[in-house]
Parts: sequence; C-alpha cells; structure tokens
Amino acid sequence: MNKNHHLNAGKTSSDHSSDDVYFLGRELKDLPNPILKWVDEECFTLITVLTVTGEILYVSSAMHSLLGYSKKDILHKHAFDYILKDDIPYILKKLEKEPDKKHTFMCRLHHQSGHYLWVEMRVIRVSDDQDGHDYFVTFIRDITEKKEAEEILVRSEKMSVAGQLAAGIAHEIRNPITSLKGFLQLMNTGIEGKEQYLKIMADEIEKIEHITSELLFISKPLTDDHHRESLNELLDDVCTLMQSQARLHDVQIMLNQSDEIFINCDRSQIKQVFINIIKNAIEVMEDGGTIQVIVIKHDQHVDIDIVDEGPGIPDELLDKINEPFFTTKKNGTGLGLMITNQILTKHKGELTVIRNKTRGTTFRVTLPISDENER
Repeated sequence: MNKNHHLNAGKTSSDHSSDDVYFLGRELKDLPNPILKWVDEECFTLITVLTVTGEILYVSSAMHSLLGYSKKDILHKHAFDYILKDDIPYILKKLEKEPDKKHTFMCRLHHQSGHYLWVEMRVIRVSDDQDGHDYFVTFIRDITEKKEAEEILVRSEKMSVAGQLAAGIAHEIRNPITSLKGFLQLMNTGIEGKEQYLKIMADEIEKIEHITSELLFISKPLTDDHHRESLNELLDDVCTLMQSQARLHDVQIMLNQSDEIFINCDRSQIKQVFINIIKNAIEVMEDGGTIQVIVIKHDQHVDIDIVDEGPGIPDELLDKINEPFFTTKKNGTGLGLMITNQILTKHKGELTVIRNKTRGTTFRVTLPISDENER
C-alpha cells in the first residue's frame, strides 16, 4: 500500500498532511458539505430532531431505508403518529419524569408498508442557546434481528421449563387418578351415597384439568397481545401449576393477596415471569422451606414480592444478576432471568433483587396498575 495513503495504519501524528491538520479538532457542523451529505446518506442510524411538543423538524436519509417514508412524508408531522399506541404512555412518563436525562427505549414504529418495526430509540433533550428553545434529538436503530433471536431463546427456555415441570405434574396427577379409580371400584360394588362420591370425583377431574391446561399454556409460543387481566387470577394459576414442583422439593408456596388488582398485560408473558422466578426460588431451597408470594398495592403500581428461604445472593453478585446468561446454578443457563427482564421491560415494569436481612432473597416484580377504562 502507498505509504502516503490517508488510511495508512502506520502513519504517526507527525505525518499528517496539511489537509489532515485542516480537519483536526473541527466540529461536525464545520465539516464540508460533501462529507456531511455522505454521513447523512450512509449512516444506518436514523437521526431525528423534534420540538418538545413532538413536531418532527429533521430526519436523516436513513428514514427511507428504515421505515420506507421519504423526508417530505415525515417533516412537520407528530412523532407519536408513527409510534405504536401501546408504547406511547411509557415513553411520555419517562420523558416527563426525567426530562433532562438520556433515555433508551425499545418500541415499535410504523413502517410505510403497514407493519410495525422493533427499534431501539435513544432520546436526549438539547437546549439551543441561540433561539432559547429545547429540542429532542433521537437516534434510532433497527433491532428486528435481535428481537427474533430473543424469541428463539424464549421458546427454547419455555420448552425447557415445561419439560422440567412435567415430572412434578405427573406425580401431582397420579394422586387424583388413584382416588378416581378407588371411587369407581366402590361405586361398582353398589355402595350407597354415590352423589357424594360423584362430587369428589368431579373436583378431582377439575384439578387434573386445571394443572394440565396450565402446563399446555406455558408450552405455547409467547404472544404479544395485551389485555386488562386480573392479577389475582393470574397468580392463582401460576401457584397452582408450581405447587407440584414445590412438593417434590419439600417447599410450600404461600400466596398472600387481598384486593382485586388489574394489570394491562399479555397473560402468557407475565405468567412466564412468575414461573421463572418461583422455579428459581424452589431450586435454590435445597433444604425445603416456604416461598411467600406477597402482593403490595400502591396508587399507580403493584409490587409482587417472591420471598424465598434459600442461601441468598452474595453482595458482589447482586449487580450481575440481570446480566444475560449470568447464573449461580451449576446447570443453569441464565436465560430465565434474562427473559424475565425482557418481558417486564415490554410491560413497563421492572425486577428488583433484594437480599433479605435474615435468610434468602426477595425478587420484587413491579408493574403498572391498569386504568379502569383500559380494556
């Protein structure tokens, strides 16, 4: 390669030509128009500038390759016209609460062809000293491939969990089946009081149906269909499903809830969150014990504490607990908590890990409470 080539890796700072010196220390606004034009057209990240009310003042050329719109289609429109309606309240809440902070959101943007595209959006509020106004500058990139890879991991983990629960559920179903066989034998002998036995048999069949339906439910692919759901019913279902696994490990699950609480969620995804956390709690309690599921209602959100009596998490590992693939279990993959965090982020919730003062760990799931009008 010619040693005078501008990209020569062997060049030292003293070898700069006069052209190089001309560009050193210059700001982006000072660069020649051909360079600025190239940056605008070739950058894969979509850059936008918005007023604080959401009017779009500038979009980079990546708009067309990312979302299919031309610049003239977008300019002076409102940014929220292109964001999925379900994602807007979360974005607004964060921007209003901490307006001067840099924020990163995962949301869905409307493509010109009609579908929605998953993107990562970084937003920062910038003040212009010249006109005295504030603006939002956003950097947006396509994360479709990342989301698809995550979905594959989720499906893999779901099938793994279903398989691990199957042994406990088979044991749980065997008991009512044994009872049913016994009652049928008694009834065949012509014993009196058949009505009472029929009621008991119906209850046992309902128990089997409930357990098997929950196992089938978690085996299905995750949907992305949000509805107003009863948190009480959801937790009842999860605890019923997990009781069989808990009994195999000499663990009791105690559910403490009172007021009826509704959340706006995808039922299958939020069930997966609690299944992952309770399953982890059961597995760390090698000597048995009790898992408490405690629901604490606040004005606009609800905390669901899953409190175990395991060995606890060392302080030096608490900060790593949410890292992808991090696990303290010998045969663990770390996928369970990673998936849990992804699901909670999509639901505008969060997971907090608290080391108990005496023994064990509390995993706190925080979710927004559904508005009564949110159906």
